[in-house]
Formats: sequence, C-alpha cells, structure tokens
Amino acid sequence: MHSIQYQKTCLAGLDAMRAESAQSYPRHTHDQYGIGVMDRGVHASASDGKEVKAGPGNLIFVNPGEVHDGRASGGTSRMWRMLYFDPALMLDAQSDVLEGVERPFDFPAAVAIDPVLQGLFNALFVHATRDSEGDGTPLDAMACEAVLLQLAAHLRQRLVPSQRIAPSGQSIRRAKERIDTDPAAALTLAALADDAGVSRYQLHRNFIRELGFAPHAYILQQRIALARRLIRSGTPLADAALAAGFYDQSHLNRWFLRVFGVSPGTYALSMG
Repeated sequence: MHSIQYQKTCLAGLDAMRAESAQSYPRHTHDQYGIGVMDRGVHASASDGKEVKAGPGNLIFVNPGEVHDGRASGGTSRMWRMLYFDPALMLDAQSDVLEGVERPFDFPAAVAIDPVLQGLFNALFVHATRDSEGDGTPLDAMACEAVLLQLAAHLRQRLVPSQRIAPSGQSIRRAKERIDTDPAAALTLAALADDAGVSRYQLHRNFIRELGFAPHAYILQQRIALARRLIRSGTPLADAALAAGFYDQSHLNRWFLRVFGVSPGTYALSMG
C-alpha cells in the first residue's frame, strides 16, 4: 500500500504528514525541522552519513539542511507520522522556553526512544490536525500552541546548542549564500567559483565535503524547498515551478514527487 497525506494544521509554519509506504527516497534535504513516530514496520536511512533504523514506537528526527535518504527495511511497507516545523516556528518556541534567549540547535540523533516526547508528539499531532471537533477558532490554535511549548521545553532538556560545523571556507559560505538568496537564479559553476575566488574543481570538491551535495544538487534541493513554500502560500503550480527555477511544471512534478512522495498538486490540495 502507498498512501502519503499532507495536512494543513491550526498553526502557521507547522505541517503534518501521515504515511504508509514501501517507497524509497533518494538523498535529499528539508528546509524544516521534522519530528516523527514510527507506527509500524522498520524505516532505514542514512542520515549525515550514518546508517540508522527506526522501528515501531521510535522517534525520528531531521534537521533543516540535513542530507538523508529513506527506505523500508526488508522491502515491506512501514507506517509513520511526521510534524514539520518551519525553523522560525521552532526557534520561536525554543526562545519562549528560554525566556528570550535565542540559541540555535540541532537534533543530536536521527532516531531516539523517549516515551514522554512521544506522548507530547501524539498530543500535538492530534491538536494540530483536528478538523472534526475543532471549529477553527483561536482557542484551537491556543491549545495546539500550548502543547507545542511543552514539546519545545522537553526537547530543550534533550538538546545541546548546535554542533553542526558551518562551512569552514569563505568560498563555500559565499557560494552557499548566493544560492540561498535566489535559488531560481541561472547560476553556473564557473560563476559561483569566480565569485568565491576558487577553481571550479575546488568549489565542487568543497561543496561535497562540507554540505554533502555537489553545487548543482544543492541548488536543486533549494529550488524544491522554495517551490514547496510557494505552493503552501497558494501560488499556482505552474507559477511556483517557474518562480523556483524549474523548466516547467512537469520538471517540478518529477522532483517534488521523489522528495515528498506526493505530487505538487496533491500537496497543494492538502494545504488549501
């Protein structure tokens, strides 16, 4: 069985997903924090170069920009739920917990067992996706927000300040910032290398070493992320494809489906 459903929630910047699938996902990144729970089966992935497996009841995590893939262990279908948090939403909740202190963080592991956190995840998932009992009033969002803050407080007990190593060379930093500022721009390896003051080979090699992707693959990931944000904001699919730098809508469809497991059209309907 293959079923992947995205759902708009009562909080801006929070998306929910239910999945039952044996589909494999290629190496990719998300522009959001992701927290999930495995409900059935076993999910295997290579997260930042480390092979991990998650079984029923295990929590799974992904950081923004973290390179990972995913597949069903043994080829059998697995079932899981995810909540995806825009970084601004997650960091705002963390800042609230820390009484105004802004402290970036990464999830320290891709898989964990934590009954308390699992209970908070389940409660937040129910509140965030409630569409039968809730009536869309501010009180629904307030209840969801309250659980989010509890979850953020518990996460802070588990987390340490971000240990992720930022790109060490000014060349990578400049090239990455140029791509991130406008992923849809028509960039060439020569232009990026010239702007960074290194050779094309040095830029290509350093990108792979520091970010896990070659420059062209990193640009594609950023374009997919931009397209998702545009679609979630209500931009028509064809316009979102062109604005994100894809040749046409079919080009976006192909890559969006590989990363998210659903077509852009299906995602748009779920976010409407």
